Amino acid sequence: MSEIEVRVSEFDWEEVRSELSLSGFGLLKNILSTDECFDLITNYENEALYRSKVIMSRHNFGRGEYQYFSYPLPNIIEELRNTLFERLSVIASQWSNELKKNRTYPLTLSAYLIECLTFQQYKPTPLILKYKKGDYNCLHQDIYGEEIFPLQVAICLSESGVDFTGGEFVLTHQRPRMQSTVAVIPMRRGDAVIFAVNERPCAGKRAPYKVKVRHGVSKIQSGNRYVLGLIFHDAS
Repeated sequence: MSEIEVRVSEFDWEEVRSELSLSGFGLLKNILSTDECFDLITNYENEALYRSKVIMSRHNFGRGEYQYFSYPLPNIIEELRNTLFERLSVIASQWSNELKKNRTYPLTLSAYLIECLTFQQYKPTPLILKYKKGDYNCLHQDIYGEEIFPLQVAICLSESGVDFTGGEFVLTHQRPRMQSTVAVIPMRRGDAVIFAVNERPCAGKRAPYKVKVRHGVSKIQSGNRYVLGLIFHDAS
């Protein structure tokens, strides 16, 4: 097993599943080392690794920028994406069953990406986001086509309180016929948060009901904040 595979296997995935069900997110502490985070930040300037750059203000997404990786992905991102998918696909199938969608996801990412191809979705979606003072990310959903894998992961590459201040990761849950709830999730360098791309089941009195989820980042007060985003469906 690779080092990434060992780390992922050591998390209590039943607890992660429970946290996702109860709170709408799950935390994986120290999934990346400090050196691995620094390497990813340093490679942000390596244009050969990326297929496109987005300046957020040009699209009213907020302020800041991000770059989508090209295939083939860097080894560490490939390992993270493949290894995490194997765990999350089980949860995704369970969610589908609870929401009466009757969808079973493949157990490997390679098999799932073949399914994405049938929807003409073939562009890689892992990305690195870069925020500086005054930047922020509006509440949004990362949907790139008809085929959507219901879970995604964000990994903080910078140290809160040292490299930057502000810039809290924010989730909103829009419940049917009720007011929305908000979660602000503290993250250290190397920590990952798992959350829903679009919607998730929430336990009701009689049966699970659908909750719409959006995520964003509050304004950076000082410094620079880098984040690795792992989305499992490809883009059209």
